Amino acid sequence: MMPWRFLYLLLALAVLAAPAWAQKRDDPTLRQSERTLQQTQKQLKEERAKAAQARQRETSLLSELEAIELTLEKKRRELEALGRRIRKAQSEIQTLEGEIRRLEAQRATQQEILARRLRAMYKLQAQGGALPLLLAVDDPMARAVQLRHLTTLAAVDARLIREYRGTSEHVAERKGRVEEQRQELSSLRAQVERERGEVDREAARRRVLLAKVREERAYHERMVGELSEAAKRLEALIRDLQARQRRVAKAPPPGKGGEPPAVGFGTLRGSLPWPTDGRIVSAFGEQVHPRFGTRTFKRGIDIEADDGAQITAVYAGHVVYTGWFKGYGNLIILDHGNDFYTLYAHAAEIRVKEGDDVRPGQLIGTVGDTGSLAGPRLYFEVRYQGRPQDPAEWLRRRG
Repeated sequence: MMPWRFLYLLLALAVLAAPAWAQKRDDPTLRQSERTLQQTQKQLKEERAKAAQARQRETSLLSELEAIELTLEKKRRELEALGRRIRKAQSEIQTLEGEIRRLEAQRATQQEILARRLRAMYKLQAQGGALPLLLAVDDPMARAVQLRHLTTLAAVDARLIREYRGTSEHVAERKGRVEEQRQELSSLRAQVERERGEVDREAARRRVLLAKVREERAYHERMVGELSEAAKRLEALIRDLQARQRRVAKAPPPGKGGEPPAVGFGTLRGSLPWPTDGRIVSAFGEQVHPRFGTRTFKRGIDIEADDGAQITAVYAGHVVYTGWFKGYGNLIILDHGNDFYTLYAHAAEIRVKEGDDVRPGQLIGTVGDTGSLAGPRLYFEVRYQGRPQDPAEWLRRRG
């Protein structure tokens, strides 16, 4: 049992300490410090929450570029479709206007014939009409012939009137259709202007993003990292395509290393035709950025060419891949046999489909800037057993 003296001592200490503790709690400076600390902790919590939300919202530069380019491609297709509809409407208007001119000429002829008939009828009426003519003939047979003649004239006149009305109705119907086509044409042209405005806005977004990649180190380094990841994904795709082609052909796995065999495609080192008409602006191998000093390894070459220029197969082959590939835009991959592949990227249009067999020099696409950071160009690779080769060593030398 605790001694009473010890309990008394503890109680006394508590009583003596209470005023000092209460005094500290009531200190204005302490209260202000506590409030400042609470506000700081609250702000820190809010900033952390904002940062977490920003990380969740953040998309990669390549994804953003891809979204813009896919929207641009969709809008361009819509503009092409609208252009076709406009040309069709214009053609229909021209056809209808030709028909109207023909019908109006026909109606003018009918109108002249009716006018002559009306003048003849007016003269007959001025002479008392048809009845005096009939009564003036005593011979019953002659009277019957005269009556039949007048009846025939009346039937011809009725037919002329019907034909004239029919022609007038056809003219009115054609004019109504012309007006409808003109209204549709006006609507289509307004729609084209709206679509062009959207294309211009998306193109401006693309220019702003690419300018940031070129001019701001942080954006440039992010893009370099993402392009490196895209290159790895492409490597994986090529390995999968190789494995698939080998399964189809029931071929053994590739050997290790060594020079490409001097058969088929392998006999054309230094003599392959160029896949497009242009000049090499970015070579195979290690690249050092002139401004930021970043180092990358390029597995192919960039050939600068006119937008819309033809892309042709450098050798006979089989189309094993076509479509959009992040970081490369529209991509075509050809299998040339004996483990040789060629890749064509940044295409504006793809003119072949997977499974097609192509001949040397065949058109497979057109040059564009899809996935490109530097305008219209063709990215071209040559691979043997999945390993990149320097395409410049395979292409035919120029003057």
